[in-house]
Amino acid sequence: MVFDETFDVLVIGGGHAGCEAASASARLGATTALLTLNLDLIGQMSCNPAIGGIAKGHLVREIDALGGIMGRVIDRTGIQFRLLNRSRGPAVQSPRAQADRALYRLEMRNTLENTPNLSLRQGMVVDLLTPNNTVSGVVMQDGRRIGAKAVVIAAGTFLNGLIHTGRTTYTAGRAGEPASVELAETLKRLGLPVGRLKTGTPPRLDGRTINWEAFQRQRQQADERPVAFSFSTDKIEQPQIDCYIGYTTGQLHESIRKNLHESPLYSGQIKGVGPRYCPSIEDKVVKFADKDRHQLFLEPEGHDTNEVYLNGFSTSLPAGLQQELVRMVPGLENANIIRPGYAIEYDYIDPRELGPDLQVRRIAGLFHAGQVNGTTGYEEAACQGLLAGINAAFLSQGRPRFGLRREESYIGVLVDDLISQGVDEPYRIFTSRAEYRLAFRHDNADERLSKYGREIGLVGDREWERFNQRRDRIAKIKKALTGTRIRKSDPAYIALAEKTALNGVDSISLEDLAKRPGMTSVLISQLLPAEARLAGPVEDVEFALSDNLYSGYIKSQENAIQRLHAHDTLLIPSGLDFRAVSGLSHEMAERLERAQPVTFGAARRIPGLTPAALATLLVSVSVSA
Repeated sequence: MVFDETFDVLVIGGGHAGCEAASASARLGATTALLTLNLDLIGQMSCNPAIGGIAKGHLVREIDALGGIMGRVIDRTGIQFRLLNRSRGPAVQSPRAQADRALYRLEMRNTLENTPNLSLRQGMVVDLLTPNNTVSGVVMQDGRRIGAKAVVIAAGTFLNGLIHTGRTTYTAGRAGEPASVELAETLKRLGLPVGRLKTGTPPRLDGRTINWEAFQRQRQQADERPVAFSFSTDKIEQPQIDCYIGYTTGQLHESIRKNLHESPLYSGQIKGVGPRYCPSIEDKVVKFADKDRHQLFLEPEGHDTNEVYLNGFSTSLPAGLQQELVRMVPGLENANIIRPGYAIEYDYIDPRELGPDLQVRRIAGLFHAGQVNGTTGYEEAACQGLLAGINAAFLSQGRPRFGLRREESYIGVLVDDLISQGVDEPYRIFTSRAEYRLAFRHDNADERLSKYGREIGLVGDREWERFNQRRDRIAKIKKALTGTRIRKSDPAYIALAEKTALNGVDSISLEDLAKRPGMTSVLISQLLPAEARLAGPVEDVEFALSDNLYSGYIKSQENAIQRLHAHDTLLIPSGLDFRAVSGLSHEMAERLERAQPVTFGAARRIPGLTPAALATLLVSVSVSA
């Protein structure tokens, strides 16, 4: 077949999944082309202009540790950095940053344009070339044929996208851009199981028409000491902004109830399932009828725009009604809507069709990443894009596939959940999804994953040197925590005894003192010897203390993981009836039946087998051994 151009890897889509996939593939040495409908909208933040949040911030840190680009881009364009859950334990604290939407998009495109081996191409993909169930290229709407050894589909909400605003519907991938209908039909023709999901976005307001004085008591400021996303970022230098909190009213709720027949969600017009954890304002009013108000966040979209994102007010009600409802919020009595909110339905492919490398099992060389797999969120998309891009490049180069285990990363949890359980609603990552979450802190992502980024080839010499220097500094601090003791004779002893019960002990190490109630990183840092205290930034001390706090729990988790791996040679009895194993779900038994593993190690490597299922199988096999 004659092609107009040929690359090693093609990436379809310029969203967060596509950007990571294209960047990773190209930097690994594969000639790569990013195919997108509009080059000016690469890295567009279709919904909330923010990166991170609970567990999502962990994902971005893991992306960065592996050598991805999202963390660096948001560090250069973030306009309000906040560490969430500061009052809780380090394992559930997570960075979040409001972005300058336009600047983020420009920075992402600039990053990609300066990536060797990466070409950008504008146009719509309408068909996949898959002779003998193996990808060989794509067909563009304008007739071009582009060849490749691997293709990554990262089409976001564009596959058969349908927008709803009240009773008005129209095909679109997002507001102002056409839907990808032909590619969606191609995936169906290839026999892939297709489902339908829904997401939504709130109205954007003209900041000049907002009574900001009404929100001054609920001002939300950026952290004085911003926590960056990238381990290579030394300092956040751009000016930071304030966000504000507002509330809905009973009058607003009553108006929504009276107009539910206008909502596509409640009229039966929308068939797709929406995200449980990001409900529309209509859903909030109906499902939480006992609440007399709901919290809203007013988030400016950049330094050089008047546009304000009304977080918490996602809706698909008619545009005129949206305007009326917005003005029922105290402080928004005269606010004008710049862009109405809307809901969008789109196709996704059952992610159980994928292997751990995110390659479609039945079509060699075809990878899926992002919302096409049923996920929601920029961060979930980006980590899939990174993994798919790595494996697409590796496939084109004949290298072994790369994957992450769920016991070592949130990325591993996400992928394992998707390919083993599938989705029945848009999938979002949470700390509660990870069995070993105490070990998955945002600040230790480099310790967990940078070695893989280095082995793969995405972590360069400079970043690797920074990682090793940080590791050495932290080792010095940990040694000081263990070796430094506070004695009764020390001047600090009496003050410390007042803060926490020392019970008259003759001496106590800083390591043990740090675990006591009332102790803070600032206090412990002040007690460290000068050479350890000044070895690095305060973040290094906080990291060492977090390691210290969780050391017992982490060791217990590591032992549990090792027990699973230690039984790899244990034989599984021939003809074992997996359906008769008490505690195994029908799906897990089915996977075991198909694979017929001979050893527990072989069972452990079956894609989609959950840790709980493996533990159940291990008990059963151990008893019968």
